[in-house]
Amino acid sequence: MAIFSTIPSYENSLLLRNPNIGLNKSPRPRTSNGSLRLISLKIRATRTQVADSSSVQPLLPKPFEITQLPIFQFDEYLSMKAKKVEQALNEAVPLQYPTKIHRAMRYSLLAGGKRVRPVLCLASCELVGGDQSLAIPTACAVEMIHTMSLIHDDLPCMDNDDVRRGKPTNHKAFGEETAILAGDALLSLAFEHIAAKTTKVVSPERVVRAIAELGSAVGSSGLVAGQIVDVLSEGKEVTLEELEYIHVHKTAKLLEASVVCGAIIGGGNEGEVERMRKYARCIGLLFQVVDDILDVTKSSKELGKTAGKDLASDKATYPKLMGIEGAKNFAAKLVAQAIEELTHFDAAMAAPLYCLANYIANRQT
Repeated sequence: MAIFSTIPSYENSLLLRNPNIGLNKSPRPRTSNGSLRLISLKIRATRTQVADSSSVQPLLPKPFEITQLPIFQFDEYLSMKAKKVEQALNEAVPLQYPTKIHRAMRYSLLAGGKRVRPVLCLASCELVGGDQSLAIPTACAVEMIHTMSLIHDDLPCMDNDDVRRGKPTNHKAFGEETAILAGDALLSLAFEHIAAKTTKVVSPERVVRAIAELGSAVGSSGLVAGQIVDVLSEGKEVTLEELEYIHVHKTAKLLEASVVCGAIIGGGNEGEVERMRKYARCIGLLFQVVDDILDVTKSSKELGKTAGKDLASDKATYPKLMGIEGAKNFAAKLVAQAIEELTHFDAAMAAPLYCLANYIANRQT
């Protein structure tokens, strides 16, 4: 059974009706102590170290491990791609008149962050044989939209947060009116940027497909759908199926679009694009499960944003509904399914995406 064969449907999520259901009909291999063995592929990669290993506990029951084959320097890869994205974002939003709105846009867009979504876009493009330069405008657009969602999510009418990426939120720094307009401007610029800046090497058909994919991910059938159901669910009892709907739409849809758009722009065929979609759905939901776990296990200083916010506002989270260990086990299953989708690609070419799944699963911030 494929985990997300039914995930876009609000009513039909068999995995979350029964979290003990496996991801496939055949049982998953387990280690001698019963924990899930996440991968049988053999790739050797350096691990991202976010702190002294003696002080960091692995998020999942068994850390995701990749061994053998040529060494893949994941830290260097992530840093290189993130710098490329930072440079492109800086050029995409110059400081110009009206100065205040562009300062506000740049304030949040260039505030750092892990740049996971644009890096996934570039990695997906390269996996299907495209050059990263083809997908840079789309990667930037994804980050513009993601930043817009953070600016709006932090507003007093939404999550009412004061800190984002270790800095005052946009509305705290510039005022609510400017924050709303900065988010709107970033959303508009994202689509303009893909259309205007994507090289003519990419066919117009693929550019339009990427724009449509991204628009769907952020609209009333994507991010907005998840956000409104999340807002309407505050203070109410929420089931696992309802929580899945919120996070598949609010968080996973944009991450899915990052990967799918990269594959489209890179020239992937229909089979490759759909494989990447399934991979992305898994890691997109994984991203939120990990976020929920970190929210109750880390401090505000460690996270760079307000910790315990969901608990304080009585929001439904995976740890709340499944327990911390249940949430960790669910995260492990999501990683396993994501990796299974990558087995259909050349292992060396897919190494960045294996490592990105690992990075998302075991991040500490």
